[in-house]
Amino acid sequence: MTREAVATARAPAAVGPYSQAIKTDGLVFASGQLGLDPQSGTLRAGLEEQTQQALTNLAAVLEAAGTGLQDVVKTTIFLVDLSQFGVVNRIYATAFNGVPPARSTVQVAALPLGGLIEIEAIAVVR
Repeated sequence: MTREAVATARAPAAVGPYSQAIKTDGLVFASGQLGLDPQSGTLRAGLEEQTQQALTNLAAVLEAAGTGLQDVVKTTIFLVDLSQFGVVNRIYATAFNGVPPARSTVQVAALPLGGLIEIEAIAVVR
């Protein structure tokens, strides 16, 4: 088994002892992405902006791994307020057009840095 850390400056640096993603045997396991602006290191304002930024960050990490959103097979979304599920779905649907990946969405008590949403993914490398 090969195991390679993936990193890109186009997404926020890890805020702890973990990799942005790990690439192994044709799969990429992308760590959760918050709605952090990679240049300023600050959270975007509001759920809509944080959702879009989290997806942009996720796409950048996947691209650095040699894959993309079109190759995602599973996502997990962590939301601080599950009543905002519809807002997230609307934005999420634009990122995953065609056949969307399998997905779980869970409400959490809190996220790092006060984030409102975090999205992680597993993708195949073609």
